[in-house]
Amino acid sequence: MRFSTTAVLALPALTLAEQQIPLLDKVKGFFNQATASVASVIPSAPSVPSAPVEAAAAKAAAAVQHDLTLENWKEVLTVDPTVSAPATQEWLIFVTGGNNTCYGFCGPAEKAWNASVPVIAVQPSSPKLGFIDCEKENILCNSWSVGAPSLIKFRIPKPLADQSAPVPEFRYKPLNRTSTTTETFKELVVDNKIDELAPYEGLFHPFNGLLQQYGLAIPYGYATWGFSKMPSWLPMILISFFSRTFMSKRMNPGAPAQQGGAAPAAAR
Repeated sequence: MRFSTTAVLALPALTLAEQQIPLLDKVKGFFNQATASVASVIPSAPSVPSAPVEAAAAKAAAAVQHDLTLENWKEVLTVDPTVSAPATQEWLIFVTGGNNTCYGFCGPAEKAWNASVPVIAVQPSSPKLGFIDCEKENILCNSWSVGAPSLIKFRIPKPLADQSAPVPEFRYKPLNRTSTTTETFKELVVDNKIDELAPYEGLFHPFNGLLQQYGLAIPYGYATWGFSKMPSWLPMILISFFSRTFMSKRMNPGAPAQQGGAAPAAAR
């Protein structure tokens, strides 16, 4: 009887245990299914290129593009001398910078450009490619009034026999420092979105702007570079000094005359 009573008392516990096992399995299955559903909705993070891949892309880009400087840009941005006039040469110039000229945010755009250069270079009638680092060529960037990161497109006509030629076309596209990708350059270059921009014909045109015509582009570049290096407190001190001097003259306009007129009276 003892054995039977113990067995009878144990039956509810065994039944409950058998019911709990499928219930736990169901809970685990539901949790796994929910986790899989959430994972399928959330997009996977884009793979980050490794350092060797980025270095290889930068090296490949450097092999097919020209570094432009203040000293060589006029000699580099020309038309192929082997073609006969009338002819034009297209140039794409990527402008980048560093900590001072881009606040350290040009890295993503520069990596996207390096990855896009091989694709651009193999396009039919591919433009020639150039590169400006405003961190090193600050005067050149200021004389053109361009910032980093940005993309410039020139269409330069070959001079005729009498050395006359139309004005080179100059298109300028500022780029977003954080969202520029290879797709951005595909749209601008491969899909020719940059050609939809109106050509710039203003004061800072690198070839025929008024600053270039009167030889003021380089002095302007040095002047703006000097102002960028000026401490933020110096202009305020200069403004305060000149304003005090001006106001003192306005408040006492007859002070020198009175002093000059008092001298003869003292002599008498």
